[in-house]
Amino acid sequence: MADVPIAKEFDARRTALVAVQSLAVAAAYFAAGRLGLTRQLVVEGAIYTPIWPPTGVALAAFLIFGLRVWGGVALGALLVIASIATLRPVALVNVLGNTAAPVCAYLLLRRAGFSARLDRLRDGLALVFLGAFAAMTISATTGVGVQVLTDRLPAEDFWAVWLAWWVGDAMGVLLVTPVLLLLKDVRPPFRTGRWKEVAGLAAVTLAAVAIATHSHMSLLYLVYPLLIWAALSFQLAGSTVCALYASVMVTVAATDQTGPFAGLTQIEVMIKLQTFNGTMALTALLLSAVITEQLNTRRSVEQACEELLEVLEHLTAGESRPPPP
Repeated sequence: MADVPIAKEFDARRTALVAVQSLAVAAAYFAAGRLGLTRQLVVEGAIYTPIWPPTGVALAAFLIFGLRVWGGVALGALLVIASIATLRPVALVNVLGNTAAPVCAYLLLRRAGFSARLDRLRDGLALVFLGAFAAMTISATTGVGVQVLTDRLPAEDFWAVWLAWWVGDAMGVLLVTPVLLLLKDVRPPFRTGRWKEVAGLAAVTLAAVAIATHSHMSLLYLVYPLLIWAALSFQLAGSTVCALYASVMVTVAATDQTGPFAGLTQIEVMIKLQTFNGTMALTALLLSAVITEQLNTRRSVEQACEELLEVLEHLTAGESRPPPP
């Protein structure tokens, strides 16, 4: 009988922990949503965000805490909708779609044996094709479908708006989720003997991205050598942070229609921006995964060789001993 109060106390603590985690996820989702809404484009009269960070926040939350925080994602989505429009019953459909998409992404990744360390090529491919491309069709279809059914969007514009919505959600997963998974494992104190290279990479990235986003010439692809440098030197930590920063700055230039986006139509801006963001995110994620996997393989081989050498030394030492008299 003494075990019953202990079990109840444990359940109460677990419930309280889940509630705190869910509220934290809801707050992060809402903050990411408000941040994403600061930059918008128009396609066929419909407003959309080129990068929708909440999808990345939601998927990262599921990968870190599990599906028990789904209520926090739903609450965050509801708060974002309430902050920009009057709540109506149809808003619940959008909340459902925005919650179901990252849930589906989590389940697909889990079934594929995804590792949150993103240290294998298969993990990078799974995040791209299952977590971003496949699962985000749910939120895009739900969101755009609701607009068509409520006569807020003509049916003939469905696919153009759907594509813009889907790409924005997918970019949130590809750019935000890896960074959040990386931050999860960061623990002080920070020890590295390569601060000079870090500072050099940061300085060059700041300068190159500023030039690329303010010049009217097509200089956006100056970012790619920096991504390669970051991936070769710092793997996921370098390439994803570099890609996220470059994507944010390019999105600012696109929504302001300055630099390489000056004089373009809204459709041309969308195509140019999302092509750049998509290829950059894929390059950063997959290249860093390949390099990390190769480094881990080399370390495993080196460790196996060291262990084999130790065994041979012990055997050689045993054979060299003189026989007992």
